[in-house]
Amino acid sequence: MSDATAPRLVIRIPAFLRRLDPAVATAFGCIVLLLLLGSLYSRSFLSPEYLLQQLKVASFLGVIATGMMLVILLGQIDLSVPWVVTTGAMMACAAAGHGAPGLWISIPFGVLCGVAIGVVNGLGVAYLRIPSMIITLATNAVAQGLMVVYTGGFSPQDEASRAMRYLATGSVIPGIPNAVLAWAVIGVLAVWILKRTTFGRAVYSIGNRERAAYLSGINTRLVTMLAFAASGGLAAFGGVLLAGYASKAAQSMGDAYLLPSIAAVVLGGTHILGGRGSYLGTIAGVILITLLQSILSVMQITEAGRQLIYGAVIILMLLLYGREKAA
Repeated sequence: MSDATAPRLVIRIPAFLRRLDPAVATAFGCIVLLLLLGSLYSRSFLSPEYLLQQLKVASFLGVIATGMMLVILLGQIDLSVPWVVTTGAMMACAAAGHGAPGLWISIPFGVLCGVAIGVVNGLGVAYLRIPSMIITLATNAVAQGLMVVYTGGFSPQDEASRAMRYLATGSVIPGIPNAVLAWAVIGVLAVWILKRTTFGRAVYSIGNRERAAYLSGINTRLVTMLAFAASGGLAAFGGVLLAGYASKAAQSMGDAYLLPSIAAVVLGGTHILGGRGSYLGTIAGVILITLLQSILSVMQITEAGRQLIYGAVIILMLLLYGREKAA
């Protein structure tokens, strides 16, 4: 029998695997690898209690990263996250200190403060054509100054409301933290908006080529402003959850979330120049970074060592699949 007539072995790859982004698959593969490595150090790494606790911690970053993803899909960046998170937390706690009415409005008031900062960012980028890196750094500095003036430079004295604490630490469904449910709801809304709405399709179009999106009839300025407003609101909501988790706000509590929120989005396969990415990848990126931080902490590595390893891993993964492929 000749080679031409010899039967060929055909391996059929499932359709869902063919559609899966290599970056997303790599991120989930790294999650499994981290869990296996952690289990060699301690058996508790694979326990349901540990995994649920890590998912709860990841939910804070996941909420913030959702807004960052919207902005990055546009081909922009939001560097105001640190003090938008802090502003949302501080203003929510401040509202909670004003009697019964304040208890009711504490959470929405904190979120609205973040939306307001996001609108300023959006106006600067969309209508004044200021580079997003510049305007968001400026609003971050302004928010920092306002909060320092409000607190007098000291630790805030206001405490989180009961609703904030319940939202961050309680469980409507036994065994599932409310913070995880909040992230799940936000995630479902994000997927629906990006996949099923005109706004979501416009975000991808602007990220691919803003000029072409404008010529096709998309109100690029309005979409950009709304995306930054959503980023600000979600960052502030993340701050509200953090304040509820810690029972009060703190100066610079959002500083630790700028790099992780950007890294989670990019490590999940969202193109840093915009126009391409999936929310499933962002979920993978958030969980990956949370597990990495947890394992480094549990292994009692010094702060300097944790930062070196953390940064090196992110750089390595970005070199693997997070940068633009050469043509």
